[in-house]
Amino acid sequence: MAKLTISKQPRKQRKAYFNAPLHKRQKLMTAPLSPELREKYGVKNLPVRKGDKVRVMRGDFKGHEGEVVRVDLKKYVIFVDGVTIEKADKTPVFRPIHPSNVMIVSLKLDDDWRRRIIERRSGKEVEEVEEAEEASEEQAEEKEA
Repeated sequence: MAKLTISKQPRKQRKAYFNAPLHKRQKLMTAPLSPELREKYGVKNLPVRKGDKVRVMRGDFKGHEGEVVRVDLKKYVIFVDGVTIEKADKTPVFRPIHPSNVMIVSLKLDDDWRRRIIERRSGKEVEEVEEAEEASEEQAEEKEA
């Protein structure tokens, strides 16, 4: 992860965290991958993006799965579909969740940049991983038949 400051002082670390530029904030918005995805892609964690499916691991909504609706880099939070609270006038509002409190269950791989990140970190091509997975599923179906 990108180092924000060399200081060990908590006050300077907090200042660096909350005054971080956008390109470093993106890297701070990472969440761990599920064990299946970790094994499949060979990557431990990735930045959370809009469209990813995540499972909430901590807090009142623990165990809830939903799609990431919005990523707020300014406040370091994400908003997950279905994780809502009611305001006083009974209107539902998304409950902000820090990305460290979720686990990515399904990746949105439409973006070529994201594919390149996974390939660079794991040393494997994403297409090869997906083709190998499809082949193993076909073999499993043939054994069942």
